[in-house]
Amino acid sequence: MGFRNCQKRKNLLQRHLPSDHLRKRLVMRNSFDFTNNNDYKKPHESIWEKLNWSPNSKQIDQFISLQKLLNDFNETVNLTRLLKGEDYWIGQVLDSLLPLKTELQSPFRSLSCVDIGSGCGFPGLAVAIAFPQAKVTLIDAVYKKTAALKKITNALNLAERVKIYTERAELTGQREDSRGTFHLAIARAVASPPITAEYLIPLIRLDGEALLFRGKWSQADETNLIAALVPLKARIKKTEGLTLPGNRGVRTVIRLEAMSPCPRAYPRAVGIPTKRPLGS
Repeated sequence: MGFRNCQKRKNLLQRHLPSDHLRKRLVMRNSFDFTNNNDYKKPHESIWEKLNWSPNSKQIDQFISLQKLLNDFNETVNLTRLLKGEDYWIGQVLDSLLPLKTELQSPFRSLSCVDIGSGCGFPGLAVAIAFPQAKVTLIDAVYKKTAALKKITNALNLAERVKIYTERAELTGQREDSRGTFHLAIARAVASPPITAEYLIPLIRLDGEALLFRGKWSQADETNLIAALVPLKARIKKTEGLTLPGNRGVRTVIRLEAMSPCPRAYPRAVGIPTKRPLGS
């Protein structure tokens, strides 16, 4: 008799439990619940030493929340594979902020920044979190990615400071509300240096800078970039090698500056910078 009662209770409980499909929907519905989870921990404080800056508790919470959100959306959009542990904190967050070490010494400055080819939101969202007064624009041509980024920025309460556009960089550079308006224009491993420069230079102010985030950097890369900058009326301001902790290699940041307003012919029509890179 006791066994039958237990079996009845088990059957009744199973009827009221959500199906596998419904459970997945409930998980997605609650995916913005930023409660503690052992899979999402703040990193050791030593990770910030190379920056001479460290995030406050609110910013740490925002970075962890961003990690959770990316993990949720990654199941359907395939945004990035670097989401766990050091992959996230070093490969995404620190890799995005290390080239901005100089700017981080004055993190509350009013800053306008555009991130071309934002993809999963880095480095642009890292900039938005680290610089509380910054206004950030994220550009990506893939609708699924920008749709996810809009939901992520809303969930992080960053939507007032972060704009997101689904478009090619060539079009952004010719829009009146974007051209020549940004303090910083950044791109992380988007295309070859000459192509990336054509995307970025038209977007910066005369007192602004374009930053190319690269891995390996050679003399041939520099020679090709210098040639591409001539028609853009720009030049290399500084090239700096940066070593990531955890044996994660060397990154190179190339800072570009405008010598005069970028000619209106640039960027050229969609696809042309890729087919016929400047300086080639």
